[in-house]
Amino acid sequence: MARYIFITGGVVSSLGKGLASAALGALLQARGYSVRLRKLDPYLNVDPGTMSPFEHGEVFVTDDGAETDLDLGHYERFTGVAARATDSISSGRVYSNVLEKERRGDYLGKTIQVIPHVTNEIKDFLRIGADEVDFMLCEIGGTVGDIEGLPFFEAIRQFSQEQPRGQCVLMHLTLLPYIKASGELKTKPTQHSVKELRSIGLAPDILVCRSEGPIPLKEREKLALFCNVRPDSVIAAQDLKSIYEAPLAYHREGMDQAVLDAFGISPAPKPNLDRWEDVVDRIHNTDGEVRVAIVGKYTQLEDAYKSIAEALTHGGMANRVKVRIEWIDAEVFEREEPSAHLERLNAILVPGGFGERGTEGKIKAAQFAREKGIPYLGICLGMQMAVIEAARNMAHIDNAGSEEFDHEAQAGKPVDVRRFTPVVYHLKEWVQGNHTVTRRADDDKGGTMRLGSYDAVLKDGSKVAEAYGTTAIEERHRHRYEVDIRYREKLEESGLVFSGMSPDGRLPEIVEAKDHPWYIGVQFHPELKSKPFAPHPLFADFVRAAKEQSRLV
Repeated sequence: MARYIFITGGVVSSLGKGLASAALGALLQARGYSVRLRKLDPYLNVDPGTMSPFEHGEVFVTDDGAETDLDLGHYERFTGVAARATDSISSGRVYSNVLEKERRGDYLGKTIQVIPHVTNEIKDFLRIGADEVDFMLCEIGGTVGDIEGLPFFEAIRQFSQEQPRGQCVLMHLTLLPYIKASGELKTKPTQHSVKELRSIGLAPDILVCRSEGPIPLKEREKLALFCNVRPDSVIAAQDLKSIYEAPLAYHREGMDQAVLDAFGISPAPKPNLDRWEDVVDRIHNTDGEVRVAIVGKYTQLEDAYKSIAEALTHGGMANRVKVRIEWIDAEVFEREEPSAHLERLNAILVPGGFGERGTEGKIKAAQFAREKGIPYLGICLGMQMAVIEAARNMAHIDNAGSEEFDHEAQAGKPVDVRRFTPVVYHLKEWVQGNHTVTRRADDDKGGTMRLGSYDAVLKDGSKVAEAYGTTAIEERHRHRYEVDIRYREKLEESGLVFSGMSPDGRLPEIVEAKDHPWYIGVQFHPELKSKPFAPHPLFADFVRAAKEQSRLV
């Protein structure tokens, strides 16, 4: 039976609950325990799949095809434990499940209420896989006091009472603001946040206090006294140069020991932190830097490409270089020539996205990289833009485009190929496991894409096969449009090689330019599987190519 750690937040949002949860998971692993991390989000969307990246950052996709919160990416990167669909739930999903049961008559005519029906649904979610791991870490999204989070707080209150004594611990993350004018670190917001928790029947065992600097002993003692926790359970969470310093920083503060003490685990196994010491060493002891452009449509919010940014950092660690990212709005290239922005950079990455905005700018970025011999990595839409660019400028299909950007094609009307040739089309059918999945263009948007992990076969001797060190791979997908295999022969004759295909040979997975130092487009999202202690091979090789390019500039 797993022990449960509930992580809540107070005072303000975006304090780093996800990072604290991930770091704690890594520290428990370092002591020899098995862990699983979960996210409970109060928003009413069923999942973040239909939310704009500007609203909630990137959508993280699991192997089994769930569209989840970006914090699950932190969990995977820090622990290496592959997230599952059962590791993420929202209020929308909870209420949807309850209402489906009500419609089926599962409640036998009872009046449906938040307590007990909604809270029972949340508790059932918490119990999934409880016998698989030593510790289950459950992060509650939002901030204590938010009205939409109340059912989750009530559920964990009930759940903690129903578990055997000593099986649940509550860790509360708050802010200690520093008032510069008076030179004081203020504890009152944290006191009020704990008071709010107590008013709904919860009391923290551990306080994690975000601050710009160290917490003096006097303030620690004050927090311990007024928040009813042990002084050694007041943990400072100071600003760090890199998020990957968090496990070592939290260990120095005694977070993992405080958690084990709260569970009464004594003597506690000694931690082996060699992995994280090596990670931090690779971050801070580098041999130069490379500059990589990310040409996208959500560049105003870096969280929209969180996993890509982290995967580039991991690629830098693999090559002992610092990766400096230049964020460029793709729409800029629809007004200006790319050369002014890209010619002194060492590599170009075009990420995924949806919709027509900025796509012509992405095509120009792909063209610039191909013609100038600059390393290029196109991910999902970035691969499709590379194919369209090659179709137009190498295979001389002047009107090449995507069905995604043609309103007549989206409406199901016949396409006039004299005006528009869709080399990228709406994916209508594919094989998933042992059955065929079909989709229509007018299906609901949520959860109807090609989602989750799929196999691919790589061409022997290709750059991607060399990078992976194998010809059989498995990667995660999130898309509803696909490169049309009918144009393969014409594109390959012009120099764009289809170097990765689905096992049945019907769906293009990877393309690469024939006579180019490093020009690769992938239909999947390799960034989702990269970790600081195990950089994804594509990102490691991409940064290696950028490092070689930097010596030529």
